Amino acid sequence: MTRPDGFTAYWDRLEADLTRLEPRCVTEPMPRHSTEDFTVHALRMTSVGPYRTFGYLSVPAGRGPFPAVLETPRYGSVNPVPDYNDRMRYVVLTLMHRGQRLADETFAAEYPGLLTLGIDDPETYVYRGIVADSVRGADVLLALPEVDPDRVAVVGDDLALITAAFRPTIGTVRSGWPMFYRLAEARRRTLEYPMQELNDLLRARPDRGAGVEATLALFDPIHHAPSVRATTLIVEGDDPDWMTPLREAVAGPVEGYRLSHEGGTDTDRLDAWLAGRMGVAPMTKFQGKVTA
Repeated sequence: MTRPDGFTAYWDRLEADLTRLEPRCVTEPMPRHSTEDFTVHALRMTSVGPYRTFGYLSVPAGRGPFPAVLETPRYGSVNPVPDYNDRMRYVVLTLMHRGQRLADETFAAEYPGLLTLGIDDPETYVYRGIVADSVRGADVLLALPEVDPDRVAVVGDDLALITAAFRPTIGTVRSGWPMFYRLAEARRRTLEYPMQELNDLLRARPDRGAGVEATLALFDPIHHAPSVRATTLIVEGDDPDWMTPLREAVAGPVEGYRLSHEGGTDTDRLDAWLAGRMGVAPMTKFQGKVTA
């Protein structure tokens, strides 16, 4: 699939903006979330804007280096502390992007509303900064002495794939429900939130359709996938054919995982896939023991 006009130049400018800014990381221990097996820190860092973002950084006890996982922000106001099992096995950085709780001192994101904020112009679209926040988080994680650079994964939605495209040293990606994937088409196929934010906007202002679709094309992970060299797992819904173009566009090894819709089964299988890539034991969230 052909990339949109100006795609490379747009993202090169973002990379340049990040390069000009020092991350200026500040960490503070969080005893409430720490145990003898790991220490959790509140991490603040500078992204483009400049803007101060936040993350939960958890580091296992003992001698590293350890495998590491970057959890990109989900679509919503709150991202939780990393899962206990993950804190046991990995250095984990769970990010809050600009506007989410704990990263909302100067800008508080609205839900619904964030998906369409500034969408008429790619230069003002809020997700330009959000992508920068995720890439900045990857840089901070990769620079930690506790991290094994050969065992780094990024998990999340579109942001996981886009971040891996920016940072090809990341070796593993697990991506589920890529929100921007073929979004100009997907919004017509579903009544689900947050796609309805786009439908509401374009029902009220159909004259803005061309500008909105031009912006969305820059964020579609299918155009970033040719730069993703990591081993990638893409979590699929009930229409795997819909995801076929994305799987085929990823440059590195890729496989799909079709959800069983059995929550515990899917969670354990996805955990085991990542654990296998990272060289650690799989763990279940439901029985407190290692899975088979």
